Amino acid sequence: MSVRIGTRASKLALTQTQQTADQLAAVGGFPVELVHIRTDGDVLKGSLSQMGGTGVFVAALRDALLQNTCDIAVHSLKDLPTGPALGLSLAATPKRVDVRDVLCARDGLKLADLPSGASVGTGSPRRAAQLRAVRPDLDIRDIRGNVDTRLGRVPGLSGNTNDAVVDGKSNDLDAVVLAAAGLHRIGRLDAVSEYLETDIMLPAAGQGALAIECRTADAPRRAGSTEGSQGVLAQALAALDDPDTRLAVTAERALLARLEAGCAAPVGAYAYRKGSMLHLEAVVCAVDGTATVRDKKATDGLTEVGATLLGIELAEVLLARGAADIADLAAS
Repeated sequence: MSVRIGTRASKLALTQTQQTADQLAAVGGFPVELVHIRTDGDVLKGSLSQMGGTGVFVAALRDALLQNTCDIAVHSLKDLPTGPALGLSLAATPKRVDVRDVLCARDGLKLADLPSGASVGTGSPRRAAQLRAVRPDLDIRDIRGNVDTRLGRVPGLSGNTNDAVVDGKSNDLDAVVLAAAGLHRIGRLDAVSEYLETDIMLPAAGQGALAIECRTADAPRRAGSTEGSQGVLAQALAALDDPDTRLAVTAERALLARLEAGCAAPVGAYAYRKGSMLHLEAVVCAVDGTATVRDKKATDGLTEVGATLLGIELAEVLLARGAADIADLAAS
């Protein structure tokens, strides 16, 4: 049996998919092959939030699964819409890595040191809103492109190969904000000038985690269920699943779903297990950073049901405090 793994063709997607493929092959003892799938997010130009948010990176991979072009697909979990996908299951959530966002700035500057009016690039309304909340004097720019392209917008960063200043293309910004996880996976953490702690910038729901999706018939069979499989692939997928990561992202995604927040809504959420408790903190921001609603809750219900209820309950708290009035939660 050879397992076909669907992936986008970007450097980051290929890297994290190959790492997952190697783990699956080692655990399952079967050969694997990567199948490159082109998504709308790789083709369309313009602001990500105007194209339908991060979901544009997922649809083509899901179609490939349903059409039997591949057997599993590897996504950045923050790209997955919160609604169910008919015929597909989230088969595994490997152990999460660093959830934080990072600042990659010229001259090694930190966020507090950037001069007034400094230009900072990000394609995320969540990041932009939280940046404006702490530094309203910055010039926040909407940018697109893969990780290397974004880093190339900042002069002097380690690993950059172009020193030409071209507006909108290279060396024209003072800083960019990216996810630590992505930089870690492609070996570019040396470009980081500051890790932004969660008290400054809460990450996107699912940030730092991967989602391995497959057809429901091939997914690991849960206790008490007749759905799914007990075959070699299902057993390998089950071995890659990290229970604490699954609990955390379940809570975060349940919060998003209750808020009815689209991929482009300025919402940050971070859940983590500590001892016998699962903690969840979330923020909803006005896009211009002038208003925020932030709160947190915890539960000792360390099951997927308990994690889901935690997300829903915290969402209710945020809504009661006016979250829907300060942000366009339906932004896609």
